[in-house]
Amino acid sequence: MLLKNRRILAILPHPDDLEILCAGTLTRLCKLGFELITATMTPGDKGSAVLSSEEIAAIRREEAQAGAKVVGATRTTCLEFRDLEIVFDNTARRKLAGLVREVNPLMVFTTPPQDYMFDHEITSQLVRDACFNAGVKNYPAEGNAPPINGIPYLYYTDSIGGHDLFGNPSPLHFVIDISAQIEHKTEALACHDSQRSWLKKQHGMDDYIDSMRRWSALRGEQVGTAYGEGFLQHLGHPHPTDNLLLEILSAAPLA
Repeated sequence: MLLKNRRILAILPHPDDLEILCAGTLTRLCKLGFELITATMTPGDKGSAVLSSEEIAAIRREEAQAGAKVVGATRTTCLEFRDLEIVFDNTARRKLAGLVREVNPLMVFTTPPQDYMFDHEITSQLVRDACFNAGVKNYPAEGNAPPINGIPYLYYTDSIGGHDLFGNPSPLHFVIDISAQIEHKTEALACHDSQRSWLKKQHGMDDYIDSMRRWSALRGEQVGTAYGEGFLQHLGHPHPTDNLLLEILSAAPLA
């Protein structure tokens, strides 16, 4: 498939969300020659029961860089919002629109509109808003990049746990086979050792990587593969309505 624009932008709330939610799919795209740019909304500054916000943020920025590198990103950045403090306001809207203008992506990935915490939900709203606003000439987006010429394909990842706030299954349009990428995905998530340590202390859980693999196996089972990642495509006006992601990966080798 000949595409002039082969840039993929993934904007996730926290440093390990990309690895948990869509690393396998993004790895497949990178291996097909797509350029991946990743961004985290925050540096994970509240993710420690021992270290200060500044100390844990420094560690988690490095972990985000390492994980994104394993996936195949050419560049990753932190937008420097703060954990549990992401809000939908004009400052945030202009920053996100500026990033979309700078990258001018073919596809954008982010968290779903309904998820287990507001950082994920507000990020979803901001990214959706940015995909629209980045093309509006008179919108005062941050930075100097020109408006984009068309609205990118927008894909929402699976929700954490795969259900809504009331325990109902979260909607998905399709599942991508990541069986050949599961070890790569595991390696990328393993870069986030500080988060694994914090979750063990905060929630008494030490199945950080195993839970990711179990969930990936469950999604894979739904479509007859060993491992999978689920997605929901934004189909509202004026977004593209053909499923380019599924078309590309359905025609590509699984390895």
